Amino acid sequence: MVKNGLALDRHGAEAVRDAIATKIVALPERLRQSLTWDQGTELVQHVQLRIGAGLAIYFCDPRSPWQRGSKENTNGLLRQYFPKGTDISRYSEHEFAAVEATLNSRLRKTLSWKTPAEALDELLSLAQ
Repeated sequence: MVKNGLALDRHGAEAVRDAIATKIVALPERLRQSLTWDQGTELVQHVQLRIGAGLAIYFCDPRSPWQRGSKENTNGLLRQYFPKGTDISRYSEHEFAAVEATLNSRLRKTLSWKTPAEALDELLSLAQ
């Protein structure tokens, strides 16, 4: 496996680009206008992703965790299911969807004790 090489083994920057491009089209257009990323090497294909998916991509400043607070919180929640170093290739789409559904139905203080799904529904209803 080459860390940022070909997506043939479904690892690296090309695999990340392809996965984001595939999943982001399922979001409402209003929510897929931009993506904010930290400084990881997994998004070295950001130009191709920006062009292919029509996204504006922004990068957080190094050593500035406050710029990615939601991401850090989500990583912590995901670590409950997939501890650091877990080989996620052994999980199926169904298992990932189950974790996604669980996290999206969990009440969040930052969302006034709504679930992310409820907050999203509320936001989308305001857009209509």
